[in-house]
Amino acid sequence: MTAPTRLRVEHLDKAFGIDIPAPRLSWWLPAGSTRQVAYQIATETWDSGRVESDRSVLVPYAGPLPSTGETVRWRVKVWTDLGESEWSQPGSWELGIGAHEWAGQWIEPAETDPPEAWHRPAYLLRQEFELGELPDRARLYATAHGYYEFFVNGLRVGDQELAPGFTSYPSRLQVQTYDVTELLRPGANVAAAVLSDGRFRGSNGLERTSDEYGTRTALLAEFRVPSADGWTTVAATGPGWHCNLGEIGEADPMTGQRVDFTQARIGWQQPGFDASAWPQAEVATGGLYSDTGRLTTSPAPAVRRVQTLPSLSVTPTSPGVQVFDFGQNINGWVRLSDLGPRGTTLTLTYSEALGSDGDVATDYLFDLPVPIPEEVKLTAAQKDSVVSAGRPGEVFEPRHTTHGFRYVRVEGHPGDLDPGAVEAVVVHTDLRRTGWFRCSDERINRLHEAAVWSFRGNACDIPTDCPTRERDGWSGDWQVFIPTAAYLYDVAGFSVKWLRDLAADQYSDGMVTNIVPDHGILHRTTDGMKMPPHGSAGWGDAAVIVPWETYLAYNDIGVLEDQYASMRAWVEWAAGKARTARFPQRAEARPEPLPHEQYLWDGGFHFGEWLEPHDADDTPFYLRDQGAIATAYLYRSSSLLARIAAILGRTADFEQYQRFSEQVLAAWRAEYIGPDGDLTLDTQANHVRALAFGLVPVELRDRTARRLTELVRAAGTHLGTGFLATANLLPALTDSGFPGLAYELLFQDSAPSWLTMADRGATTIWEEWEGIDAEGLPHASLNHYSKGAVISFLHSHTAGIRLRPDSPGYRHFDINPVPGGGITWAKADFDSPYGRISAHWSIADNHFELRSVVPPSTTATVALPNGQTFEVSSGEHQHSCLMP
Repeated sequence: MTAPTRLRVEHLDKAFGIDIPAPRLSWWLPAGSTRQVAYQIATETWDSGRVESDRSVLVPYAGPLPSTGETVRWRVKVWTDLGESEWSQPGSWELGIGAHEWAGQWIEPAETDPPEAWHRPAYLLRQEFELGELPDRARLYATAHGYYEFFVNGLRVGDQELAPGFTSYPSRLQVQTYDVTELLRPGANVAAAVLSDGRFRGSNGLERTSDEYGTRTALLAEFRVPSADGWTTVAATGPGWHCNLGEIGEADPMTGQRVDFTQARIGWQQPGFDASAWPQAEVATGGLYSDTGRLTTSPAPAVRRVQTLPSLSVTPTSPGVQVFDFGQNINGWVRLSDLGPRGTTLTLTYSEALGSDGDVATDYLFDLPVPIPEEVKLTAAQKDSVVSAGRPGEVFEPRHTTHGFRYVRVEGHPGDLDPGAVEAVVVHTDLRRTGWFRCSDERINRLHEAAVWSFRGNACDIPTDCPTRERDGWSGDWQVFIPTAAYLYDVAGFSVKWLRDLAADQYSDGMVTNIVPDHGILHRTTDGMKMPPHGSAGWGDAAVIVPWETYLAYNDIGVLEDQYASMRAWVEWAAGKARTARFPQRAEARPEPLPHEQYLWDGGFHFGEWLEPHDADDTPFYLRDQGAIATAYLYRSSSLLARIAAILGRTADFEQYQRFSEQVLAAWRAEYIGPDGDLTLDTQANHVRALAFGLVPVELRDRTARRLTELVRAAGTHLGTGFLATANLLPALTDSGFPGLAYELLFQDSAPSWLTMADRGATTIWEEWEGIDAEGLPHASLNHYSKGAVISFLHSHTAGIRLRPDSPGYRHFDINPVPGGGITWAKADFDSPYGRISAHWSIADNHFELRSVVPPSTTATVALPNGQTFEVSSGEHQHSCLMP
């Protein structure tokens, strides 16, 4: 019998420097086994003995707690239906530095006259220190207000990018741990760092506001090596660090980076460099610097350079100007290895699209129904620039900014750049891929890959709306997309990290911000370009829906426990708004509110069914009655909260919120279902939501579904759903008995439709249905993943792998493929917490064949197109039938 595999600590493959002394451990059972009956975990100092349990996911570690810097190596063996396994290969975790154990002090670069926002340099910081002998282990702990890169003796430390990551900085600041053993040497050593504004001081969001968290950048770091009594600090930030300017003259996270290699300080990272004339860095105290309790580690993988793409073509557009096409819209930057002779100035302009003249388009992103200041519009042209020093081996790679792009224009090179000299570097959170789909129709495959790439472009430390115009963690976007993302990647830790920021930025009264982290939290105003009022239904409901979806996908009850107070606060806030606010026209028509109106959430600010096609109402969205949507989400969140309370054993809360959710549901039905049984808000989105959320009584479901089909046909068999309801459109139709119409919508090839994107060459999902219009011109963002949530239908319905809400983590799941649209075969594979799930089917001569794989410790209900069902346990299975 083989051994357990895929050992994980919390949600990490590599748990290095974490701040959880007793983490939860997971593993996959040996191949061929069906069920686990017991396990045994052993470390170098502890043995659990045989534990009678079938748990193999997020099993709490019960051994002695490690000390700072201590590595715990563990292995596991299991007893299954096949007997006793061998011991696994070892896994490990290492405990990082405690929040209150720092010897280092915060230091700030000497900055007497800070440059204006968007044009600030990156600073160089360094200190020499001595080591008597080479230690057998050494660790660097570091964090910053801003982006930092660390170097030891001239070599870059680690492979993380955009560290320390974007968080709610006043509440949470992530610390990174690095193994620097191989970088140190006996005698003189140099610790060096490059420090730029990052998301802390640099520009953020649509408004490009700066200095939101502070007006100075700062660095905190220390080196530790083993000693007789634990770990000893051998160097740390504090007095004695020097700082200066170098080749990075400007570095802004959104607008770009400017580098002049003629200003490089050669050897500044090496011992022996004379920095005596450099200014002293300033030791910083007070304020945020004194709050060590906010120092933490990330439960998510780091941001890294994940992939490089070659340029597929280069097109000269005018003398000295060349446009490179990488064939794929991405988030990241360019790596340029031919900078020309000394003094050559190159300007790189990034874009997702080309204009009618074949040059990169730069102004389409701010085609928005809100006023945009002209100075902000200028930043639509994401730009970097570099001045060559003419040194052999010079490479330009702007690691203190990112851009969203498929194309880059390079201006100023005296010769023709070879395509091989320009590469696109894909940068995002290094998530583990867990799901794949392919089928017989290549257009659908292209659509699927566009959605995958769109998520990749927007999974850069936080789930963003776009990698170009805003790069904000809009709560509604992640609420809509997380079920789809969980089919594609392991987003458990990624989601947990974001939820902690959501709770940190949540107002004391329970209101949830539209954006997480909320870099505008210090303003809280609607003046000018500041954010609209927070607390929008469907956006704030991420506080409840995202933890629930994370729990369902990964069987992580911990996320429910950790976020429970936040969930409860949000529902209470929304319930309060329902009691106290009324839509003006309703209040005017009914001076005395009806009893059910205390549960009707029809007041306040709501985005509503954002970007809804076929919308003939020219009333601004913020002046509309959004009660049907907001009350639906109040029911969704309160009913989920009741369910979560029951799971956590909070009986009183379960009874309270179960009763409240029933009252909200009754209010929705009283207000939005007419006497004839029709919905009074006659839109596709409202009917989809009514079906998906269970808003209509059972006896009206068929009527509601039929009306939805009529609305789709009335729109010329086009979808009419907006931001919130589109993800549920095809499942709602299919589950209501109309799979044929669902596939007609999926295969619709005139706008608005998904295949319009595919047919017009989209490599990511567009914000608007005609992001590239019929004339080939771009509009708005071309990398917004929300509409790409349709591909969850391909996994859950076309292939048929479906998560059951009563069995989190796919402990029991459905394989229920629904063929259609002329697709003759489909394949989906998914790495669940318990192992690989597969559903591969084909149709030939009206004969349906299904091959499925069910992982150990799980069971599945297999349903065939002819209605036959089978209960199956782990292993490979084959089923067939004639198509009905």
